[in-house]
Formats: sequence, structure tokens, C-alpha cells
Amino acid sequence: MACTLNAARVLTATARMLGVDLDRFSELALSAPSGAEGVVVVPYLEGERTPNLPDATGAVHGLTLTNATPANMARAAVEGMLCGLAAGLDALAGHGVRITGLQLIGGAAAMPAVHAIAPTIFGVPVRIPAPGEYVADGAARQAAWALTGGESPPRWPSHTRPGPSAEGPAMPAVRQRYADAALLYLPR
Repeated sequence: MACTLNAARVLTATARMLGVDLDRFSELALSAPSGAEGVVVVPYLEGERTPNLPDATGAVHGLTLTNATPANMARAAVEGMLCGLAAGLDALAGHGVRITGLQLIGGAAAMPAVHAIAPTIFGVPVRIPAPGEYVADGAARQAAWALTGGESPPRWPSHTRPGPSAEGPAMPAVRQRYADAALLYLPR
């Protein structure tokens, strides 16, 4: 599990900045090309957990007169939020975890733009389960494992209800531009 402070609230804040509701925000994001014509949002709007940057603030990079559009800003916010989650995924992969697919849960996961763009950022199929108490279920399973010990977690019934899934071509250039922009933040 990767945890971030900056997901749904980044999209809500960007929609508010653009003066649109979340449905229109999603439409704008989907109307822009992958990579948002070079606009990159590093969405550390209220600090961050992954990476551990509690005092971080957000930044917009690559903005020019030609790419400064609401659509590119919306797309960059979605891509930046997803790239932030991908940092957690990279940390897991760095410890030998083989990532073949993932589930997104939470408020932002239901947004059509997030659902469509996520596979291109993560490079694996993405499933959005029906709303449920997945975080609480996962915490309970981890607590049970901590209490019982052992090499693997206890068997646990799955309460995941099916939802839509999406696949798409990986766009490593988007991830690289985000990583480069995030590095510009770190020395500040």
C-alpha cells in the first residue's frame, strides 16, 4: 500500500483554480495530450508522505505562453498526482515486489480522467473496485498479522467488489519529466 496526502484534494484544488466542477475538470484533462505539452505539476500541496516531505509545497514547471491552457493544467494535475503515487509503487518494486497490476481506491479513483490516465503512468493494468472500506479491511488484516506473526498474512476473505479496469500504453516520458521536476523541488 502506498499512501499519499495529495490525491483527490489536488484535483479538487486545481478544478477550483480553473473555475470548473470535477466533471468538467475530468473532461479538460482528457482533452489534453499525454504530457500536457510539457506542463508538469508537482502536487505537494500540503506536504507529502511518499516521499517524506512534510513541509513541501506544490510547483508548476514547464509553463509557456503556448501550453498555458486549462486542459493542460488539468492533465498535468492528474498526471502529477498519479506520478506521486507511482513513487510509492517504485519503492515497492525497489524491494523486489513484482507489480503486474494495481487497484486504485479513494475519491479520485472514480474520476474518468484518473481511470483513463492511470495505466499510462503506472505501466500496468489498473482496476477501480466498487466503493468499499478497503483501507479499514487492509488495516485490520495487517493488525491481525502483527498479532499472530508468521511469514505471510493470515487468510482473509476478500470483500472487494468488481469495478472497471483500464489498460493503456506506458508513457515513461511523462514519469521522467515529473521526476526531473520533483528533483528541482528537493534542494529548495
